[in-house]
Amino acid sequence: MSDPCLLAPFDTSRISACRDIHKPCPGSNSSQLSINIAINKTLTQTLIASTVCLLAACSTTGGNAEPAGAKPVVAVDATRPTAEAPSGLSAADLAALRDPANPLSKRSIYFDLDSNVIKQDYASVVETHGKFLAKRPGVKVMIRGNADERGSAEYNLALGQRRADSTKQGLVAYGVREDQIETVSFGSEKPVAQGHTESAWAKNRRADIAYPGE
Repeated sequence: MSDPCLLAPFDTSRISACRDIHKPCPGSNSSQLSINIAINKTLTQTLIASTVCLLAACSTTGGNAEPAGAKPVVAVDATRPTAEAPSGLSAADLAALRDPANPLSKRSIYFDLDSNVIKQDYASVVETHGKFLAKRPGVKVMIRGNADERGSAEYNLALGQRRADSTKQGLVAYGVREDQIETVSFGSEKPVAQGHTESAWAKNRRADIAYPGE
């Protein structure tokens, strides 16, 4: 007959049977008794170790294991800059404003002497920025009015303000909200051309559309 220990090594209910097989026969000596005790002890330890290993193997393949092919979780860096700047301008918008070949790079409207009327030559500048800003209600601009050196400081400040306000109204006509636009007058304090000629004066009679950061 086969040894019941070999037939079911993981069945702890058979431990008693194993012990019965290896118990000493009547009249056996103490040496034989020690051998049988050692065998029983070894069998018991083997059964316990096998059970522990089996449980450990099951725990490593349980429901907490990561499924095959699962993608690792990547932490989000909150300090990483986004594609859109706080000013409301995207990287593409900024590139367009800085590209000399793009109509948005033209941001100055020039006026005749003592006038705040936008000339036909610069109507396209107002239209381009008006449509651009109307689609970006979060973007705010400043319009800076200027005058040439002729006339008093008070007169030039008032004239520069009228030019800035006229440009603002031109943008509003294309759907730009009034709260997107701030106006200021520099009078004759910030000329872009030095000199006392008509050529220099013509360049200083202007209103500039300034975007955030400019």
